[in-house]
Amino acid sequence: MLESDDQSPHARAAGTAQHLFLLGAGGDLACRMLFPSLFFLGLDGLLPEGVRLTGVSRTPEPSEAFRNRMAASLSQHPRTLANGDSKTALARFLERMDYVALDITDPESVRALGDLIAPGAAPLYYFATSPSLFGPACKALKAAGLATPNARIVLEKPLGRDLDSCRALHDMVGEAFSENQILRVDHYLGKETVQNLIALRFGNTLFEPLWNNLTIDHVQITIAETQAVGDRWPYYDEYGALRDMLQNHLLQLLCLVAMEPPSDLDPDAVRAEKVKVLRSLRPIGRDEAALDTVRGQYVAGIVEGRPMPGYVEERGAPTRAETFVAIRAHIDNWRWAGVPFYLRTGKNLQQRRTEIVIQFKSVPHSVFGREGSRDLTPNQLVIRLQPEEDISLLMMNKTQGLSRDGMRLGAVPLSLSGGGVHQPDRRIAYERLLLDALDGNSTHFVGRAEVEQAWAWVAGIADGWAEGGAPLRSYPAGSWGPSAAHALTEREGRHWNE
Repeated sequence: MLESDDQSPHARAAGTAQHLFLLGAGGDLACRMLFPSLFFLGLDGLLPEGVRLTGVSRTPEPSEAFRNRMAASLSQHPRTLANGDSKTALARFLERMDYVALDITDPESVRALGDLIAPGAAPLYYFATSPSLFGPACKALKAAGLATPNARIVLEKPLGRDLDSCRALHDMVGEAFSENQILRVDHYLGKETVQNLIALRFGNTLFEPLWNNLTIDHVQITIAETQAVGDRWPYYDEYGALRDMLQNHLLQLLCLVAMEPPSDLDPDAVRAEKVKVLRSLRPIGRDEAALDTVRGQYVAGIVEGRPMPGYVEERGAPTRAETFVAIRAHIDNWRWAGVPFYLRTGKNLQQRRTEIVIQFKSVPHSVFGREGSRDLTPNQLVIRLQPEEDISLLMMNKTQGLSRDGMRLGAVPLSLSGGGVHQPDRRIAYERLLLDALDGNSTHFVGRAEVEQAWAWVAGIADGWAEGGAPLRSYPAGSWGPSAAHALTEREGRHWNE
């Protein structure tokens, strides 16, 4: 039985964190995303007054050298260069910052962090480290007396490789911190357009009556990357696209599209509705995997005009790890019965694109005659997360001009995004998540029950593949994946939005 989340308002950690410890401060995530996000929060006056920032890593380095290195990096960021007051803001930001070199799995070493925390201050420990360190580091924090009731921790994915390892990790972390102290990151939930999906659905009477199997034909969710796996192949060999992308990002987006209206935006209410969706997903085993899933691995091809080697050439040896996965999923409940959800993600694809497509059904009868009927296109709502953030609704409109052939129609995209799509100062998704983490707001973080329920569904697919339910198909780098992925939709008279 899956664990439920203990996230009642009375149990939720309260108050703003006064000291953020960024564990793994020398890593790519910290330098590329987290420190810039914290700086831009400060630039906009959103970083809580008086909060201290301490980078923690194994590498010995004086605090001054660390600050100088951060200053050099942050000062060259495009958003910094575009802001006239950035020099003053950067100086203030660096005043908040320290650096400590220690082993976060050693209680004696970790005790040094306690000397930096002001009496009564609430610490926030952000784990930008390998997940293998989560349990040992939490154990060390507890042994050092730093897992206090007013502390919180932030965990990055992956949280396990399967349901059993996920539960084991949660149990180990749970020995030091209660569920209401744990914030699990899925950075897609910090994206502006993903949050706007909630506003679109539940802030307008227009869409909710249409958000069901009576008017929606199918839903597509795509996360396509033009990047190769590259030197991440040891990780990808173990996880593959199914565990790396589908188990978290794709399923989180599916939940936001498919969930019932929550009573409010309290974390409990939102998570409860998402868990219901995950529990309603029709299981996919060996027999279903052959029909409803496609797994692929890229071979040599051309990506954005450049020749790219295949995954086997990058790795240097044959492997069965998938770099592409496409799935036809079904949600067995009253709202979505009969509506397929097509999910796909892959590396080295033709375009970098993350989008949700709500494909509505055709009008039941055309009144526009032969020519007008030929022009009719079903309405389509496209929610794009990257490379640009945009929401557009495809509507039918009369075309300009006169004709003896009757009324002619044309499809017109209606943009629902505010402020345009190409915004040079677009926020990093981690800015929202870090602000919420500092404030103790867990709405945009993932609960234990969600993670474990997602693993339970993915486990059926992985087991089906292991039993021979779906062959590993090749696709050229720079394509849209194996041809079988197109057959997944086309045999039902549908097609991917490309």
